[in-house]
Amino acid sequence: MSVREPDPVEQEEFAGRIVQVLNDACLGFMASIGHQTNLFDTMAGLAPSTGAEVARAAGLDERYVREWLGAMVVGGIVEYGPGHGTYLLPPEHAAALTRAAGPENLAGMMQYLALMGEVEQQLVECFRKGGGMPYSAYPRFQELQAEESGRVYDLALVDGIVPLVPGLPERLHAGVDALDIGTGQGHVVNLLARAFPAGRFTGVDISETGIAAARAEAEALGLSNARFEVADSAGLTGSYDLVTAFDVIHDLARPAETLAAVAGVLRPDGVFLMGDIAASSRLEENIDHPLAPALYTFSTFYCMTVSLGEGGAGLGTVWGEQTARRMLAEAGFGSVETAQVEGDVLNVYYLARLDGAGA
Repeated sequence: MSVREPDPVEQEEFAGRIVQVLNDACLGFMASIGHQTNLFDTMAGLAPSTGAEVARAAGLDERYVREWLGAMVVGGIVEYGPGHGTYLLPPEHAAALTRAAGPENLAGMMQYLALMGEVEQQLVECFRKGGGMPYSAYPRFQELQAEESGRVYDLALVDGIVPLVPGLPERLHAGVDALDIGTGQGHVVNLLARAFPAGRFTGVDISETGIAAARAEAEALGLSNARFEVADSAGLTGSYDLVTAFDVIHDLARPAETLAAVAGVLRPDGVFLMGDIAASSRLEENIDHPLAPALYTFSTFYCMTVSLGEGGAGLGTVWGEQTARRMLAEAGFGSVETAQVEGDVLNVYYLARLDGAGA
């Protein structure tokens, strides 16, 4: 069978797309810098300004700011007035790039690009030799994850996510025992403990650094009903009315054991509230997902690879609603419903109960 000759028009169009990929990837790195240096936030409050004025307002070196502004202009992010040499961040663009945008701020997500660059060569070796990388290979991951999830949970956890479970807000106000697994820096626990002072909230994570940050935040907030432990989620003990796990299960070395452990500590009328990637376990069903390339890239650079590095399952993008439902059923959950929060395209929330019990 002969190899088909490339169609010249299609070849040129595809080459143009790859050039755009290169340009957009570079813009992603520059957007990450704009977020970390507060340039987007600064420019959102400025009238058309010269590069020197932008640098002065942001407290940054003018030469670097000028080069950054050049990338923003040619990338269509910042408007340039050549007559007066001024730069303007349009409000429509600021709505997707500033901290004031909350969960709509996409500039913060660009920080993951640099994080992936830091481990690229180690990942290349994994492609050649198999295996994975340890959690410790990603020193900034937990910090970035806390920032990203905080944008969502500050806005939606208490008033949007908790009410997905019928009757749960009332139970929390009355006082329950709740556990958050893979708590990271503990922000979810502290938000719930502050909103529902009658409850008792515990967070567990394998990261000593994360648990230290969680305890520090709880102390700063004056919370007496939040506590944190360094612990493996596959070996849970105790008894709880509510267990939560947000963007955690698919990363774990032992997800099946963890789900079984959750079922083991959940009281008969309790509920497991699990937030995880809103995607399918089937590749063909993810093609039209608005963030599909990002999901597969994040999985390759972190989710799958860390799990494999811990000698685990390495679920990666195999984890999706089909796999999640199967594993929840195998762990002993008789009733599983799903729901989503408006504006949160990344996550689907599973409301799981033992033996079909109601909330």
